[in-house]
Order: sequence, then C-alpha cells, then structure tokens
Amino acid sequence: MSADVLFELKNVDKKFVRGKETITIFEDLNMTLDRGDFIAIMGPSGSGKTTLLNMLGGVDRPSAGKVTFAGEAISSLSESDLAKWRADHVGFIFQFYNLMPMLSAGHNVELPLLLKKMSKAERHKHVAAALKLVHLDERASHKPKELSGGQQQRVAIARAIVTDPDLLLCDEPTGDLDRATATKILEMLQMLNQEFNKTIIMVTHDPEAAKFAKRQLHLDKGQFVDKEI
Repeated sequence: MSADVLFELKNVDKKFVRGKETITIFEDLNMTLDRGDFIAIMGPSGSGKTTLLNMLGGVDRPSAGKVTFAGEAISSLSESDLAKWRADHVGFIFQFYNLMPMLSAGHNVELPLLLKKMSKAERHKHVAAALKLVHLDERASHKPKELSGGQQQRVAIARAIVTDPDLLLCDEPTGDLDRATATKILEMLQMLNQEFNKTIIMVTHDPEAAKFAKRQLHLDKGQFVDKEI
C-alpha cells in the first residue's frame, strides 16, 4: 500500500438480516482514499452512502472483506480498540448538528476531549483554538438555541476538529441550511482540507455542494458507478 493511501476497502460486503430477508447493501466493494483527499459521495436514497460513511468511521463493520486505515485493519479491531481509534482519528459532522441543547458552544466542542487524558486547562486551550478557527470564539458561552443554523454547524465543525483528527466524515453537512450559509460551511471544509490537510468524505445530495470536493464518487445499488475510484 502506498504511503499516501489513508483508507482502503477491499472486497467489502455489507448485509442486514431483517426477519427472513437478507438485504445486501454492498457486494465486493473496493475503494482507496488518499491522505488529504476531499471526496463527495453522491447517489440515490438507499444506495448505501451513509452505511459507507459509518463503515469508514468504525461505527459499522463489513459483513465480509477488509477496511484498512493507514495499513491497519480497523474492521477486525475489538469494540474498545475501535472506540479509541475513532476518538484518535475521526471527526463527525452531521446534517442536524447533534449539539447538546443544555450545553454552551464551548462545552459542546469540549465533549470529545473528555475521552482524552488532558487537564482542564489543556481542554480549554484546544476548545478556544477550534472555536477561533471557525470564527465563533466570541460565542463560546452561547447555547445552541441562541445561535443560527450556520453557527450551530460551525460549532459542530469545531467539535469535529478539536481533537485534530486525520479524517472528517460529513453526512449531508449543508442539508438543513440555505444556499448562502451552506456555501460558507463548504468553504470552511475546503479550507480545512487545503490548509490543514484534513481528509474529508462528504455525503451529499447537492451537486453544488459536491463541486467543493476534489472529486466525486457516485454510489448506485451498492457499487461505485464512476470510472474514478
């Protein structure tokens, strides 16, 4: 494997059993992702986009095949090792922000750091840096209900990057935003990719959002239909 390859999916199957029925999401799926890439994954509903994102994030496991990250087979890690791997390497950004409503922006951003062996002062330093990067350092004490949708998503981005992960997984990150606000969020993701070399995988239905990525992959019936994989 090349030193630049961050992720590799090799002969991956994913199936769910529902009653007496077996539902196949992927069958013999292959993919490579280079460090520092920014990929938009598109496709119709039910094509497996979110399942793929969950598999890359170690939230879900393949039924067969192998998922490797920087040469390590994460698909065969124990649950505790997989949780540690996620905490060390992955930041998640969701469509509906998933912020804790009773916590301030700063405390929401701090949550991933509670899994780390850090002093309170170190955590606060990391939170301040992350909020400054998304231009919300003056809103650290505000709760989600006191912020606009775009500001809430910027808090979610700060939470995703506060541990300095290698990988950002974004599931419809602009799906709940108007076009102007969505563009600002996408420009922020593009900045994280270009200036901080964050590897980003973004699931989106929006062709305009996909244009911000370096390349686009299309899933249909559990297979990539692009020539470029």
